[in-house]
Amino acid sequence: MRSAKVYFKERLAGVLSDFGDHYEFLYDSEYLKNGFPISCTLPLKEEAYSSINLFPFFDGLIVEGWLLDVATKNWKVDQEDRMSLLLLMGKDTIGAVSVEEIK
Repeated sequence: MRSAKVYFKERLAGVLSDFGDHYEFLYDSEYLKNGFPISCTLPLKEEAYSSINLFPFFDGLIVEGWLLDVATKNWKVDQEDRMSLLLLMGKDTIGAVSVEEIK
């Protein structure tokens, strides 16, 4: 299992986990008290979101095109391994959300 802290404007919003056969995103209980949804497709709720594929919102944080080609060649990561790509690139994304691997 691999997990990452998800931040919204540098505030911990929740945790994204890759269990191998599915993904889960769970909002942090403190964030739920007065936070904003990180995405329209992930409204605030106490229960974990679950999906067999990486959630489209998080997949959208991964670079595309020639920059993805450069990144996968330099880091030797398969383009199909979306969680690894997100963990490598998610700390410095465009926008308010960032992702940091939990080690």
